Amino acid sequence: MFKKLRDKLKSFTDKASKELEEIEEEIPKKPKQKKIEPKKEAKKKKKEKKEKPRKKEARTPSEKEELFAEGRIGKKLREGRLEDLLWDLEMALLESDVALPVVERIKTSVKSDLLGRKVRRGVDIESAVEASLKKAITEVLAQNPVNFDAYVKSHEKPVVVMFVGVNGTGKTTAIARIAHRLKKNRLSCVIAAADTFRAGAIEQLEKHSERLGVKLIKHQAGADPAAVAFDAIEHAKARHKDVVLVDTAGRMHSNINLMDEMAKIKRVAPPHMIIFVGDALSGNDTIIQAKKFDETVGIDCAILTKIDADAKGGAALSIAHAVGKPIVFIGVGQEYDDLIMFDPRWMVERLFGEDT
Repeated sequence: MFKKLRDKLKSFTDKASKELEEIEEEIPKKPKQKKIEPKKEAKKKKKEKKEKPRKKEARTPSEKEELFAEGRIGKKLREGRLEDLLWDLEMALLESDVALPVVERIKTSVKSDLLGRKVRRGVDIESAVEASLKKAITEVLAQNPVNFDAYVKSHEKPVVVMFVGVNGTGKTTAIARIAHRLKKNRLSCVIAAADTFRAGAIEQLEKHSERLGVKLIKHQAGADPAAVAFDAIEHAKARHKDVVLVDTAGRMHSNINLMDEMAKIKRVAPPHMIIFVGDALSGNDTIIQAKKFDETVGIDCAILTKIDADAKGGAALSIAHAVGKPIVFIGVGQEYDDLIMFDPRWMVERLFGEDT
């Protein structure tokens, strides 16, 4: 996964490290020495020759070790060369479907980290450049994290969770996976089939609910979606269920009637959390969809599906920063258990090929 973006980032760190290596180290001038008698000077030179340390090979620093030198000795990038390298980085990120505001954020962070700073002698140059890039990407991904499990356990019951997103993103499957997760955590739930526009969506949820042993509240196709959601909440209250998972219609995000429908569901059956479900393979389209739903009903967090098949990685890198809301889960396979909590470190490790 993320192969294209991983290759682009590797190319950037390689180029940047070579530019650093081309600049000579700044060595402090030696202070003037007092005149020493010939015999004493010979003895001193002999002693210095004997104690001269061996040249150390470049090494990869540990996480806690300082990468940059504060003194005068070290290798650094001139601003002109850094700007050229950052242009290459911008092109690499854009080609991988990373949104422009996110590209600018990453560039600014890397520039402030590298410009005018000297890499400590003996440190592997590429590691220092890579560390700056990792730091920038982690900052972009770590957007107001939400712990879904903790939220549900601590919140007043029933917790109403509404799912929004366009057709084909894996929204219905994501709801089934959340229901499975809740059951594993010994929490009861009920599913509301509020996507009454598509009979197929109701049938899909019926199959999932039967497999999982979860109650499904449904009306006939074409019924009022808000009424379905309301009935599901009333059922949960009467039966002391912990969570209500509300599916919604997923016609194009530009459809005004759909957005009005989302707003009505929110009004009639107020959710405690609204989760946007997006397809990682859709790239910048996913960002546009998330922004539209956020403008209409307001989203609290996102689930990215099909991330295991995403070679570019742009959507995963962009969505949290673009809408200012965190990724809470990602889909990494086809089974119910293949919905995992999102961790920025997990993403960074894969982007740099540490755990592929």
